[in-house]
Amino acid sequence: MYRWIPIVVWILSLTMLLVGSACQSPKAQSAGLPPSVPVSTAPVTEESIPLTIHAVGRVEPSAVVQVKSQIAGAITRVAFTEGANVRAGELLFEIDERPYRNALRQAEASLARDTALLRQAEANLERDRAQATSAKADAERNRQLNLEGLASRSQNEQSQAAAGALEASIAADQAAIESARASFEGDQSAVDRAKLDLAYCEIHAPVSGRTGNLLIAKGNLVPVNGNPLVVINQLAPIWATFAVPEDSLASIRRNSAEHKLPVKAVPRDNPGRAVEGTLAVIDNTVDATTGTIHLKAAFENQAGLLWPGQFVDVVLTLDTLRNVVVVPSEAVQAGQNGQMVYVVKPDQTVDARPVKVGANYSDKLIVDEGLKAGETVVVDGQLRLFPGARVQVVPAASIDSKPL
Repeated sequence: MYRWIPIVVWILSLTMLLVGSACQSPKAQSAGLPPSVPVSTAPVTEESIPLTIHAVGRVEPSAVVQVKSQIAGAITRVAFTEGANVRAGELLFEIDERPYRNALRQAEASLARDTALLRQAEANLERDRAQATSAKADAERNRQLNLEGLASRSQNEQSQAAAGALEASIAADQAAIESARASFEGDQSAVDRAKLDLAYCEIHAPVSGRTGNLLIAKGNLVPVNGNPLVVINQLAPIWATFAVPEDSLASIRRNSAEHKLPVKAVPRDNPGRAVEGTLAVIDNTVDATTGTIHLKAAFENQAGLLWPGQFVDVVLTLDTLRNVVVVPSEAVQAGQNGQMVYVVKPDQTVDARPVKVGANYSDKLIVDEGLKAGETVVVDGQLRLFPGARVQVVPAASIDSKPL
């Protein structure tokens, strides 16, 4: 019996060893699983994305007006402040009006004299017509009496001569009236010109805009149509000119024929304030040197955010793509066979999915092939991933501090 004891002890020891190994195997297996990779994710969405062209533009005033004097004279008053906004019709300068007021009085005096002469000539014509009517009647009566032998031949001839003389007087009166009328019209033109010159003594703003530096100061003599007195830039509306590659010309022309294309201008010194406008001009030729087409957009600029000469970031919207699949641009990575994304599956593992992307909009990319709305993609933490890796979704700020 005692010889079986070592065998029993050996069997019991082997049994306990097997039981202990079985109890420890789950822990060994658990310890052998790779840890979850911390990642940040985003959903795949379906949106309407505007199709845009980005360019750098330069702001130009819609009108640049050089204010000049239309008469010669001395500047007696400057009625505006340099660099200030002015409205159309607002007084800018005054020119010494005394010589032009005197010229107006002289022209008016000549007009009054010739008006009187014209009236006198017209009165003479009426008088001579009345006398001619009476003289014709006498001449006809004397002619009949002479035929009947009741009046002498000399009386008949005298009456005929008197009637002819009055006809000649009428012709002279008509010529005098024409001359007086010509003088009257000349004097009227002189009066109108003198009044116009007198009006030109006040120089008003032809457009609304912003004045620049005063170029000729008060007291200076200015000639007719000489150097500018001041330059006004019209800021509302205002233009922004920019160039885009000639490859975009066909789509720009096609879409602009259907509707006005919206344009957004963003000042570089104030990127948070965009100004909305529309495409106004497509240049009539492509720049052969740069391979670009020049465009011009118009903006109301009521807030005055755009300033002549400044550079702006221009966004021209050609069309809107409806119901397209988009993902954050950070989700798309470069793989061995092209662009790819990591898609999070329901079991919290990832799959490397090849995709075909299209245009970009803001911080998003259009996915033409490879994804559908509702899926989830990894946007941060891709460097630690591989197909089939298990992930743990954490905030983006916590990824670097999360242990592997």
